[in-house]
Amino acid sequence: MANFQALPGFREFYPEDYAERRHIFQIWRQVGRRFGFQEFDGPVLESLELFKAKSGDEIESQLFCFEDKGGREVSLRPEYTPTLARMVAAKASSLKRPMKWFCMGDNFRYERMQRGRLRCFSQFNADILGEEGAGADIEAISLLIQILLTFGLTDEDFYIRLSDRDLWILYLEAQGFDFEASSKILSVVDKWDKATEEKVRSMLSEVVDDRVDDLWHSITSFLQVNSVDRILAAFSSLSLSHDAKARLDSRLAAWSQLIDGLGAMGFGEFTRVDLGIVRGLAYYTGFVFEAFDKKQEFRAIAGGGRYDTLIEKMGGPGMPAVGFGMGDVVLSELLKARGCMPRFFDTVDVYLVIGGSSERQAALKDAGSLRQAGYSVDYPFKDQGFGKQFKSASNAGARLALIYGSQELEKGVVTVRDMSDRSEEEIARGSLIEFLGQKLNA
Repeated sequence: MANFQALPGFREFYPEDYAERRHIFQIWRQVGRRFGFQEFDGPVLESLELFKAKSGDEIESQLFCFEDKGGREVSLRPEYTPTLARMVAAKASSLKRPMKWFCMGDNFRYERMQRGRLRCFSQFNADILGEEGAGADIEAISLLIQILLTFGLTDEDFYIRLSDRDLWILYLEAQGFDFEASSKILSVVDKWDKATEEKVRSMLSEVVDDRVDDLWHSITSFLQVNSVDRILAAFSSLSLSHDAKARLDSRLAAWSQLIDGLGAMGFGEFTRVDLGIVRGLAYYTGFVFEAFDKKQEFRAIAGGGRYDTLIEKMGGPGMPAVGFGMGDVVLSELLKARGCMPRFFDTVDVYLVIGGSSERQAALKDAGSLRQAGYSVDYPFKDQGFGKQFKSASNAGARLALIYGSQELEKGVVTVRDMSDRSEEEIARGSLIEFLGQKLNA
């Protein structure tokens, strides 16, 4: 006999597990709407070229891609951003800016599984498009922090590392590296803490040849920067052109606005200047940020940044944008480790205890009326003894049990038992909905 199992990296959710997933989705949606973001969605299957256009041909090895029955090269989506870019490009002229959109759903990546990383995962994405000022960055980062706080996490559990790719490009250009070389160097910086010094030097040598030692020390020094004042000090020894000085002044002003804005929001204690965050993807253009577990037990909780050129690259108009993504796998593990994942019990408002077949029609009629009125109702499908039915009511977590016996039907009433204290009272069947409204909402 075949032994059918879920595919590696794909999860299955039994009711108690799905309750946790539903809780995560509920918080994502609630806080997103609280910040004025609008929810959207897109297809789970897209053209393979859409993802190649964003990430290059090498992304194909990480995708669930195939040729469909129409001969098209397609892929399950590995992320939402390309779909977002395509959708915005299609209606850019009619969309009111700035756009504040969020989405959540399953993404798929064919990659090596490890703790916190599966091949199918749910992700929350929030993006602000059409706003170039630091105000949009403040809003996106504030949303990220507020989501984590709403889950019950505190400043003892997480912090946000803030960095700036434009600042890095400016720093490297001041040392003679063009944009292409600087982008390659930043790909190495992204692995700085993940690889040995020997490996990092080897990767740098492929870009800068005999300048490895100087660049190594320069990058090591820049990585120590942890404040706006120290950013200025790091550039003081560099020879900057008039244009470079203007760009530096612009970045410093943006940094001051970002820090002050997050502080005004009440989130200053959650953020740190940390230039070690560069987000390895080359399309990022300004501020980048990641949320990290303070105890360093888990992978990054969330990450994002500004991508002012991506919409145009994907075929749309020039449009500034900033956003972030937060996956449910690491988040769920973190919430459980910090005692912030509630225990869930599926319950019903009322359970109908039915005396026998002669009383069943009356009970079913009331069940239909109560459900239409918005109450959750359960009952036994077959005739059972009262004791077994009360046990079922308790197991269902019912707040009230409605007893349909022959004597009740003769009087046109239902005996209502409060399952918390076993107190009982008779209520006219015609007044049930009004009574339950008062009783259950008390």
